[in-house]
Amino acid sequence: MIEFTKESLLDIEEIVLWYEDQRIGLSFDFELCLEAGVEEIIRNPKAFQKKYKNVKVLFIHRFPYGIHYLESKNNITVIGVFHTSRSPKNWSKRINL
Repeated sequence: MIEFTKESLLDIEEIVLWYEDQRIGLSFDFELCLEAGVEEIIRNPKAFQKKYKNVKVLFIHRFPYGIHYLESKNNITVIGVFHTSRSPKNWSKRINL
């Protein structure tokens, strides 16, 4: 099972709106790449590198964003979708590490 925190959904909304302002339809391309990344995580959550303590990250194809998530026995929790230039301090405070 996969779940998204409220903050991660707000991240996605902000990104989608920004890309749509850049070029009509670009947000749809981002959403397709994000969806493909989420599907990869669901298929094999252990395959991706740990970025900080227990937080793993899958970098989205074609876009400079990473899906940051926690994995437990039967659950995957997406804690954020962050631009690759952002400092870990910005997203590490979203969870108790």
